[in-house]
Amino acid sequence: MSLHHLTLTNFKNYQSLEADFSTRINCITGDNGEGKTNILDAIYYMSFCKSFFTSLDSQNIRHGEQFFIIQGQYYFDGQTEEIYCGFEPGKRKRFKRNKKEYERFADHIGLIPLVMVSPYDINLIIGGSDERRKFIDGIISQFDKEYLLHYQRYTKILAQRNHLLKETPQTWQIDEDMLQIYDDQLAESGQIIYQRRKNFVTEIEPIFQRYFETISRGKEKVSLEYQTTLDEKPLGQQLKENRAIDLATRYTNFGVHKDDLELGMSGQPIKRLGSQGQQKTYLVAMKLAQFEYIGKLCGQKPILLLDDIFDKLDQSRVEQIVNLVTQNNFGQIFITDTSADRIQAVLDKVGGEHRHYNLKDNALTPII
Repeated sequence: MSLHHLTLTNFKNYQSLEADFSTRINCITGDNGEGKTNILDAIYYMSFCKSFFTSLDSQNIRHGEQFFIIQGQYYFDGQTEEIYCGFEPGKRKRFKRNKKEYERFADHIGLIPLVMVSPYDINLIIGGSDERRKFIDGIISQFDKEYLLHYQRYTKILAQRNHLLKETPQTWQIDEDMLQIYDDQLAESGQIIYQRRKNFVTEIEPIFQRYFETISRGKEKVSLEYQTTLDEKPLGQQLKENRAIDLATRYTNFGVHKDDLELGMSGQPIKRLGSQGQQKTYLVAMKLAQFEYIGKLCGQKPILLLDDIFDKLDQSRVEQIVNLVTQNNFGQIFITDTSADRIQAVLDKVGGEHRHYNLKDNALTPII
């Protein structure tokens, strides 16, 4: 599965753009601000029905225009598939496959598996626990519809429970029966979420370890650990035992919404110990592990987007990453970078089928 042709109309900085791509490696180089990342975001959009960077579709419309359109032609097992997305403020966003419109965007997500590695991934390390939970939940729910249903149910019940805790004046007696109903529902869905998350981390950690060791040439030792109080007691028991705390704080203090993913290096949090290069290596290894995990689940190689990932990395790690992704267990790859010379030098060294474009003034020019 690969993207053969891309057409953009009024998407971000592009009034109009058309490009053909290799089924293997595609490199886009150019100065900062030219719109390299916007091309990758358009490709991401066709997989997930949304931008990687913003939840507001109106922010993806080119300044001064009234709509945007993204179109892609894909190869699926020798067959051509056409994907269309159009958005105009005040109207329903439209997604089509082979000219047939989807009734639900959820029916499209998962058709074109994709993994994007971006400088914004640093939030996984420096951000709050919600960023790391979002990383786990996004991967699992993409291919596990039962998990997604329980996650949505848990989120809804949690909001209702917190509303009850907050809106009941402290001078009044809270509705204990309603609180117990919420506790039972949270415990049921929370236990499923906990087990699926734990299984996911257990499965992905050795894959992550392998990628990190390869990229760093074994220079550092790293770890991934799922942190949750549900290892100690079932959620229902925790909610019951800590009800007084929740009543005092007017908030649900225990549950899978408080879980975290501990990112460690040499026994310490990488957030505190790691250099910029080590942190970037850690993130790339996590995303490559995500790539392999998703590929096994869906039975095909996801598209891999590498957006400006070589900054802050030494040449050895750059070459190791490119050597990894040019192997046969990877499919179509898109790489952006500010240095055409750096990219071309690496490509010349590893060989293989590729296309290299220079982006300037909203136009892609092949580099021979």
